[in-house]
Amino acid sequence: MRSMTPARPRRPQVGRLLLGQTLTGAAVSLLALILGGVSDGLSAVSGALVCLLPNAYFAWRAFRLRGARLAREIMNGFYRAEAGKFGLTVALFTLVFVAVPPSNPAFFFGAYVLVQCVHWLGFWLVRTGSRT
Repeated sequence: MRSMTPARPRRPQVGRLLLGQTLTGAAVSLLALILGGVSDGLSAVSGALVCLLPNAYFAWRAFRLRGARLAREIMNGFYRAEAGKFGLTVALFTLVFVAVPPSNPAFFFGAYVLVQCVHWLGFWLVRTGSRT
């Protein structure tokens, strides 16, 4: 017999999306390493990390709560996570360009954009599970 307790909503499985972004960043970095050498590979790695780290922070902060009773807190959590992601992105861009300027900005921004474009695949990568 089925239990009459309500099922808890599942959190989105964003790990697959973050893994896809990590693999994309690694592939672009490897390509930059082969085509341009170590300095270009490091530029691509830094571009991928500038995109990946704020996204991982957002996923960690935004999906901590679940349930209809916590709807207000969930929305506030999303706003705080997005603000933190934006602040972290600005801080990382500043850190990269001040502390260790990329030797090849094309590979830096190319890796950043390609890792960011993995979000377009989010529909297939993030699974929430069906209750039917």
